[in-house]
Amino acid sequence: MNIAAYVRVSGQRQVQTQTIEQQLERLQIYCQCKNWFWEDVQIFRDDGYSGASLKRPGLDRLRDQVGRAIFDRVLITAPDRLARKYVHQVLLVEELERGGCQVEFVEHPMSQDPHDQLLLQIRGAVAEYERTLIAERMRRGRLQKFRAGTMLPWSRPPYGYRLDPDHPRDPSGVRLQEPEAIHVAEIFAYYLEEGHGLEQLAKHLHQLGIPTPNGKSYWSLTTLRDMLRNPVYAGTVYAGRERVVAKHRRFSPLQPIGRRSSTQETPSQEWIVVGQVPAIVSQEQFDWVQAKLADNLHFARRNNTSHQYLLRALVSCGLCHLSCLARTSSGHAYYVCRGKQGPIRSRREECCHARFIPVEQLDTLVWQDLCEVLQHPVVIEQALQRAQAGAWLPQELQARRTQVRKARNTLCGQLERLTEAYLADAFPLGEYKRRRQDVEQRLVAVEMQASQIEASVQQHMELASITGSINEFCQRMNRGLSQATFEQKRQLVELLVDRVVVTMDEVEIRYVIPTSPRNEQVRFCHLLTDYSGAE
Repeated sequence: MNIAAYVRVSGQRQVQTQTIEQQLERLQIYCQCKNWFWEDVQIFRDDGYSGASLKRPGLDRLRDQVGRAIFDRVLITAPDRLARKYVHQVLLVEELERGGCQVEFVEHPMSQDPHDQLLLQIRGAVAEYERTLIAERMRRGRLQKFRAGTMLPWSRPPYGYRLDPDHPRDPSGVRLQEPEAIHVAEIFAYYLEEGHGLEQLAKHLHQLGIPTPNGKSYWSLTTLRDMLRNPVYAGTVYAGRERVVAKHRRFSPLQPIGRRSSTQETPSQEWIVVGQVPAIVSQEQFDWVQAKLADNLHFARRNNTSHQYLLRALVSCGLCHLSCLARTSSGHAYYVCRGKQGPIRSRREECCHARFIPVEQLDTLVWQDLCEVLQHPVVIEQALQRAQAGAWLPQELQARRTQVRKARNTLCGQLERLTEAYLADAFPLGEYKRRRQDVEQRLVAVEMQASQIEASVQQHMELASITGSINEFCQRMNRGLSQATFEQKRQLVELLVDRVVVTMDEVEIRYVIPTSPRNEQVRFCHLLTDYSGAE
């Protein structure tokens, strides 16, 4: 029998107090009572991962191996170690059981009896309620400490400051860090000089040899802007300046999006004054910097509407996979790779060797091709036929499909080898029946999983009904193509073109076609789940 054990703690304090080892000790005692060899148990552990999220490396490895029908049983001390949310508990238990793996909770043994299942549901709901209650109490407790001025809103100090090592969250322990504080004063003073912007400031710091907070040689414009807008340098610490929001853009659309969340500054009326710390710049100097930042933002290049760029923010370089910017040089408009602007803007040491892309030629080419696609929907129908053939199945589903097929072939091979070994008198009939029954049970579980995956595959490939909707959409769009204004063309391009990739003389247009009227209201680039596995 192949057995796995899963253990988890959610905080570093629990990790340090050896609660993982306590869980393992209980599981080891349980195995001894069942006469199972603990040395043969494969352990999956997550140290410092919250049970409210399914994104855990140890759990992911366990689920992957169960999907390959490797284990017959999974041991867990309690349901809340598996997940804190009841919905997640049910999801994981069903997934593990579909993989032919029996889930056993050591502290709360469960069976298929309705009373045990009801008890499991109640415990899961209580665990989820307890977690929500604890999170709310912690949030309100932090707010009270912020208002009382007894706790800093950050554990890592801003550039130019250091914390009291014995009391890192105490506002009274914040001190200036030399020579970083001198560098901050230089940043504010240089930016206020006439004709100096963020890019000139970044070059100035590089020439002086001042490293970034992360030890790099080139300062990013975002880092400098955040520093210049941080009121702590004027001596006041605020809490609640930012909130977490969903990310709606990527640095490069040809690369995975990475983190799915970003921060957004809240209105100043919602900030909480925590206290005062040593100031590096005066309040008057800080206010002048804020006024200059606001003025420069108003006159930023992206707010320049003197030229019309049909593909603004939609062009990428095929050589270095960076986005292209719309620029005008000597009266001519171009799309220019960000990699040609130096390491400050491109964040790369080497300059891209791509050529400037004439705006008029590329805009005309893409618009003509888009009109051709809308006027001849047969191209879209051919793409749908490819999808129906399984060529466009999601990568995760393709991987699971392959894994299940391999597991099924492996088990069938084990059955054949068992029969051959029995016929060769390698073991008696009773042992042969026991081993064959064990393999057959695992094979049945794999077959059930295969049937469920195939059902999911069929759902993805039932796209014939979409063809009519797409044809109707193309007919509606065709009616106004010849009389479309620039603004209308731009709206249509934003809806139907995900990316235009230019590699020297080659142009690749990546289209996205709405499959229902509801999809016509959301741009594809805002559907972040479609980018999770982008190459």
